[in-house]
Amino acid sequence: MSGGESIDPTRALDDLAAALRERLLGDADVDDGREVRDRIRALVKRDAALLDRAERERLVELVAERSFGLGPLEPLLRDPEVDEVMVNGTGPVWVERAGRLERAAVGFTADAELRHAIERILAPLGRRVDEAEPLCDARLPDGSRVNVVIPPLALDGPVLTIRRFRPRGLSADDLVAGGTWPAALRDLLGAAVRRRLSILVSGGTGSGKTTTLNVLGSFVGAGERIVTIEDTAELRLRQPHVVRLEARPPSVEGRGEVTIRRLVRNALRMRPDRIVVGEVRGAEALDMLQAMTTGHDGSLSTIHAGSPEEALRRLETLALMADVDLPLAAVREQVASAIDLVVQQARLADGARRVVAVSEVVRVAGGPATRELYVDRDGRVRWRLPLSPSLAERLGDAGAAVARAA
Repeated sequence: MSGGESIDPTRALDDLAAALRERLLGDADVDDGREVRDRIRALVKRDAALLDRAERERLVELVAERSFGLGPLEPLLRDPEVDEVMVNGTGPVWVERAGRLERAAVGFTADAELRHAIERILAPLGRRVDEAEPLCDARLPDGSRVNVVIPPLALDGPVLTIRRFRPRGLSADDLVAGGTWPAALRDLLGAAVRRRLSILVSGGTGSGKTTTLNVLGSFVGAGERIVTIEDTAELRLRQPHVVRLEARPPSVEGRGEVTIRRLVRNALRMRPDRIVVGEVRGAEALDMLQAMTTGHDGSLSTIHAGSPEEALRRLETLALMADVDLPLAAVREQVASAIDLVVQQARLADGARRVVAVSEVVRVAGGPATRELYVDRDGRVRWRLPLSPSLAERLGDAGAAVARAA
């Protein structure tokens, strides 16, 4: 080492932790967390006795994280302000806080270290990634959602994305306090759910659709049987009678897949009062529409779309993917009959999530169309009365409030 070169103590401690972890793995099995920690303490005491007590304790934690934790991600996953963790190989680790991306002060030193962390995530879930299957979606025991992409698809090393799960979901009042919607809109949508209007929440990736769907689901009465269907379970409804279903991907042998569409069909045999589909993204759109028009009104779902009008067009397209020989006019009629309201959500430039429009679904000559009841453009709010007298009647007092606001 040259005279002008200095040693980074944090990096030196990390390197020592990595070396001790390799020695630990070479010494014995690491199944029991308590026994492993005891062995780690003994190892640190033997091989790093020159360090002071605080540094030895820190070294024990680093070795433990690398042995049966997620290494440098552990402090991020303990931070309640972090909503999402994004690992791009050995490049910078990014996190999302309050809707904004920030570069984290941690990272992986080698692809192998990151692959070890990925394996520790997936192995307990019975999942794996390899060159034959380089993509994987999974859910951690705490409900957090995990996505993994590895080479050869990921060109710069393994990519790991963890969408954090909030143990206590946001309430309707929390969304008011956070600026997602005003109190009057909360009351309107609460009344719409209680009066069994079918609602589609539309928006882009990360716009907060699932959070809003969860809050809308909280307005369902405690005496109703709710069946939730999700690709990765995220909804946390607190009613006493909730049945949660989750799709299953195929095994590594390509068998055992259970799709959202199959679960929607099965849910119809489970005597649901409400069906809540976390996101409609395929042929299950047709089954959901048929359920909504055959006695399961008041159902809820989300869809990726940039506007309420686009949401209806996308729903039509997905329904046509169902391999059922239905003419477009018939599908459009089902959409017009099934969906009552479209709630449009957006993530703004400052990271805030906001409901920017609520539209009623109306029939026109070419099929279903949307008409805005509520719109928020750059903080300027405008209300309109429902065009449909039956919709205004079903909204009850909340509809009267809209009339006063309009």
